Amino acid sequence: MRARFKRYAVCCFAVAAFAATGSAQTRYTTVVIDPGHGGFDRGGIPGQQVAEKIMTLDVSLRLKPLLEKAGYKVVMTRNTDVFVPLGTRVAIANSYPNAIFLCIHFNSATRSGANGIETYFYSTESAPLAASVHSALVGGAPSENRGVRRRGYFVLRRTTVPAVLVECGFLTNPTEAQYAQSNTYRQQLAQEIARGILNRPALASRTSYTNRSSRVDVGLQPFLDQRFVRESGTKHHRRHKTSVKKKSSSTEEKKVSSEEQ
Repeated sequence: MRARFKRYAVCCFAVAAFAATGSAQTRYTTVVIDPGHGGFDRGGIPGQQVAEKIMTLDVSLRLKPLLEKAGYKVVMTRNTDVFVPLGTRVAIANSYPNAIFLCIHFNSATRSGANGIETYFYSTESAPLAASVHSALVGGAPSENRGVRRRGYFVLRRTTVPAVLVECGFLTNPTEAQYAQSNTYRQQLAQEIARGILNRPALASRTSYTNRSSRVDVGLQPFLDQRFVRESGTKHHRRHKTSVKKKSSSTEEKKVSSEEQ
């Protein structure tokens, strides 16, 4: 009798644990997509040929029906070429308590050789989403893996829902800029981002969510790959401070990003 009760208790515990995981996984029924820049804000750096704002909007509009087909409610912070202040983007995300917030960006640098895909998060609860989206992106794109990193960018720090910012390659890199201008490639980026969202690990429950900064383990994705250091550039969603080490003519300038105030 005692053994039977013990087996019953273990079974109930397993069912409850599975249900709790499923609840955390399905609790987030909305995805707020934030196409970076827009309107007078082209994104990127001065003189950049390919406008970041156009690329981010196109990928976002391609991502929307993919997520809707998977059963998500999708909210866009912008669906045309207009400027939306950062505070408004954050407010939109925070108005949906059962949402995850995904910012779509492309990178830029003064050095044309800078390349690769990187993903950012700020809160502990956002780390599994960042790792999943990043893994899908680098697995389906020919660009280098620049890793998953924690940064206090405004749109990540001020949100009260899990939030991730992806940089889908460098528009100042000739090869990646050529990729980005292909309809097929932008569709592929959207499909990989959608796959990353759908395959994400269970996120924290809404009642326990806190947007706090911490060092967390995001699996096999490196926070910083020493082969690909941060390049200089001017991006609307963040400001940078530069630290240069002069060791040899082959040494790259390492970029240290500061948190946006």
